[in-house]
Amino acid sequence: MATMKDVAKLAGVSVGSVSNVFNGVKVKKSTYDKVISAVKELDYETNNLARSFKLNHTNTIALIVPTIWHPFFSSIVFHLEEIAEKNGYHVFLCNSNGSADNELSYIKMLRKNKVDGIIAITYTDIDSYVEGSLPFVSIDRHFKDDISIVSSDNFEGGKLAAKKLSEKGAKTLLFVGSHNLRANETTKRRLGFETYCIENHIDYYIIDLLEPHNNFTKDLKVLMEEHPEIDGIFAINDYVGLDIIDTLKQLGKEILVDYQLIGFDGIKMSRERGYLVSTIVQPVEEIAHQAFEILIKQINNPEYSEQKILPIKFAEGGTTY
Repeated sequence: MATMKDVAKLAGVSVGSVSNVFNGVKVKKSTYDKVISAVKELDYETNNLARSFKLNHTNTIALIVPTIWHPFFSSIVFHLEEIAEKNGYHVFLCNSNGSADNELSYIKMLRKNKVDGIIAITYTDIDSYVEGSLPFVSIDRHFKDDISIVSSDNFEGGKLAAKKLSEKGAKTLLFVGSHNLRANETTKRRLGFETYCIENHIDYYIIDLLEPHNNFTKDLKVLMEEHPEIDGIFAINDYVGLDIIDTLKQLGKEILVDYQLIGFDGIKMSRERGYLVSTIVQPVEEIAHQAFEILIKQINNPEYSEQKILPIKFAEGGTTY
């Protein structure tokens, strides 16, 4: 029967490195691959690992996203895979298409396939399945206090958007967005926006639809016709901002002529291109990095949990002066 020393010898690494791989400690990807290859070649039995190290890590984590079509979510995927690979982990990508049923199916499947943990961006009703599940880190949504979360500072982002519009000369502001019944961090964007307007005695209006209703075209046209003085708009995300620009063109209103606009997310079509609109930029790479770091801590200590709120920034994108 093969021993750990045999695995180390065949892999060309130290016994300590083999031990680290078996225990889920961070190693170089090349080291991890050599050890796993030696384990398979020597037919080193799984129960040997369990007896020797009491752990059964797969060095695979899962990432659940609503859709890979959205640049914000696909950027999270890119950066998480990058940081995971550097630390000897593989990422199992689950694209839920915004469906609660799909998310639940993924979670059940992931439990059976024994991934080490899950990072998820979800806005559906899966609370009961998250609690007591695998090590779990949520991006952009609070579940319960003992569920780890990584998020941008959405409240400060909303305040910053209102502040920038005001500083750039806008006198009457408008928030346009939507929300669902599940508490998530994005609702704080409106709260931050309103807080700044109230504190600074700025006139403002709100369009905030209850999802799945998110076609604001009619409401926006009516409001802008009733209040042509609106000259600064904060969109809940950059894509909504682009839709607003298209809608207002139908009313003969032009961006930078009749109004200014700020979105949220910091979306680019590629690294080399500029922002689609002036925007509140989320630190996507840092979100992925922090989510991974917290998940690894939970894998090694199931009692560990952490709530991490990351700073945002404003960036020009051609829709503000």
